[in-house]
Amino acid sequence: MGLSESCIMSSCIKPLRQSNKTSPVVLLHCFDSSCLEWRCTYPLLEEAGLEAWAVDVLGWGFSDLETRPPCDVASKRHHLYQLWKSYMKRPMILVGPSLGASAAIDFAVHYPEAVEKLVLINPSVYAEGTGELAKLPKLVAYAGVSFLQSLPLRFYANMLAFNGIPFFTILDWTSVGRLHCLLPWWKDATVNFMLSGGYNVISQIKQVKHSTLIICGQHDQIVSYQLVVKLHSELSNAIIREVPGSGHLPHVDNPKCVAKLIADFAQGDADVDAKSQFGLPQLTALPR
Repeated sequence: MGLSESCIMSSCIKPLRQSNKTSPVVLLHCFDSSCLEWRCTYPLLEEAGLEAWAVDVLGWGFSDLETRPPCDVASKRHHLYQLWKSYMKRPMILVGPSLGASAAIDFAVHYPEAVEKLVLINPSVYAEGTGELAKLPKLVAYAGVSFLQSLPLRFYANMLAFNGIPFFTILDWTSVGRLHCLLPWWKDATVNFMLSGGYNVISQIKQVKHSTLIICGQHDQIVSYQLVVKLHSELSNAIIREVPGSGHLPHVDNPKCVAKLIADFAQGDADVDAKSQFGLPQLTALPR
């Protein structure tokens, strides 16, 4: 990483087996989350015969950031590229949920040769970065980040994200979802990202030429369906699949369905009729 080519011990879930015969499926995660977000879906992807990597985006997750490297968008992109260049070395199917969709689009535009297809799950791609938060004094930014770490706020965010999940399951996911926040460098990395301006990929969307699968939860309370349709209309080669009864994180509350959609798309079978097994509406005739 960087001019010194120093290394960062980077956390990820590696596949049991690697094969040059199939494209690797690389799973990013949501804003301020970790690869543990995929703990229910990941085993199903491996069962489907996919070479799956669940990767922690630089600045989040469990990578060793003792040296306090920059965690802005360019650094996150470079870190992922170095990981891909070192270990995968062939075009990948890049999966990004929520803000991870912005990370996926940003990466695909800058390194199109490294990406074969995109999967965007309830994509949050129309935010203009961190906005006014980028102008905060550092002291105020650190105070805000401390609040972001709090259990009540994270629990409330999970209540919005999930649909129809029992209280203790949400509590479990809240506890798992904030584990990385307990690392000593988490506040520094998060403040660095916030003050850098964050992701703003609005101008990059129409530059994406890769085949794209958009997965949306039927009851998403965070990203509106209108924005999903807008994204579909701005991408040159995209299809939408809706996960019935799911919220903002369908790969968490309906992992079997999402694993099936990703596997079919990865294996070139995106138009298969999954409706009979999962009750999925086939949404292809949307206005452009």
